[in-house]
Amino acid sequence: MSQHFDALETRDPGQREAALLAALALQVANAQANAPAGAERFAGVTAAKVDSRAALAALPVLRKHELHERQRAALANDPFGGFAAIGWGAARPASRRAARVFVSPGPIHEPDSARPDYWRMGRALFAAGFRGGDLVHNSFSYHFTPAGAMMESGAAALGCTVFPAGTGQTEQQLQAMVELRPDAYVGTPSFLRILLEKADESGVALPSLKKASLGGEAFPAALRDWLAARGIHGYQSYGTADLGLVAYETEAREGLVLDEGVIVEIVRPGTGDPVAEGEIGEVVVTTLNPDYPLIRFGTGDLSAVLPGRCPTGRSNQRIRGWLGRADQSAKVRGMFVHPPQVAEIARRHPEVKKARLVVSGERADDSMALECEVEGAAPEGLAERIAETIREVTKLRGTVAIRAPGSLPNDGKVIEDSRRYD
Repeated sequence: MSQHFDALETRDPGQREAALLAALALQVANAQANAPAGAERFAGVTAAKVDSRAALAALPVLRKHELHERQRAALANDPFGGFAAIGWGAARPASRRAARVFVSPGPIHEPDSARPDYWRMGRALFAAGFRGGDLVHNSFSYHFTPAGAMMESGAAALGCTVFPAGTGQTEQQLQAMVELRPDAYVGTPSFLRILLEKADESGVALPSLKKASLGGEAFPAALRDWLAARGIHGYQSYGTADLGLVAYETEAREGLVLDEGVIVEIVRPGTGDPVAEGEIGEVVVTTLNPDYPLIRFGTGDLSAVLPGRCPTGRSNQRIRGWLGRADQSAKVRGMFVHPPQVAEIARRHPEVKKARLVVSGERADDSMALECEVEGAAPEGLAERIAETIREVTKLRGTVAIRAPGSLPNDGKVIEDSRRYD
């Protein structure tokens, strides 16, 4: 437990805070100078004076829905909505050109730079036991969304070899694992469970697989213990396509240690006001990434600061981990589902008068059911057609339940997350 990714992880907390706040002032100046939306949001702000937590808390919080709306409004000229300092086009200097662009559900556009370990995932993989020479089975998506690239760049920073498995094709992925004998897995915990259960059904063993870095969804203790009983030690990483790594689990299994490249606040949901230490609130993150200077980005995730230091010697602040959502958006099998998507599904089927998406499951076995109020007898095949639309809009499978008018709760909820996380 004495090994660390670099010296930043064990530096004096006061030294870290001073370095972060100095970098914060420079990041505000960078956003003002190189990201049009940053110049607009921070008009009149003296960047050099944003050098304290209090000054940071006085800046507005950027919500994901606002990012989405601004990207939609500026789509013809800038798919990033003016928030990125990089882009593409012959007129743009080579130093300001993105290497790739991704489109996550929403849709939200995210830039990628050619800089090594752009999303800083190497730190989380190292804490999960990954080392140079390991073969990593990467089952995160390699198309549209950046998760696969995020993990691959982190593995490359450690000197690992990566098998780009991507999502789906369970039988083929299992065959590749049997033949290639990977040391480690990255992906969602639910898909790892599916792979291992398929291995049991097929009567094959995966003795080489000993470690896993898991993200994209909740990783309950029951599933962690289930994996450990099989000799696989799984650790959580918490990040987003917008921000990169935010926090990561260590051998201590005591919360998640914050990444060194972000400033994290816990605020009262619906506001930008920091809460007292230990109180549950929304995770708001300022990234120090110069290419995508998101300042006070509201993740919509709930967590709380965990007092004290990590027993591994890492001195950065810790959070308790993912404790739910501050808004009605939900992450299902590694993909976000938003209320506007539920509205779009209902819009495509005029028979549906009201819809409510219920997300349920435990031990990372997520399922979605769209409950639809329909007047009179539902037309034949309506449920099947709605299910097809669910997959088209959310890229996820879901069942459909037809309800009588007035049967859904009158509480304003569009998405109900009833999953168990104990």
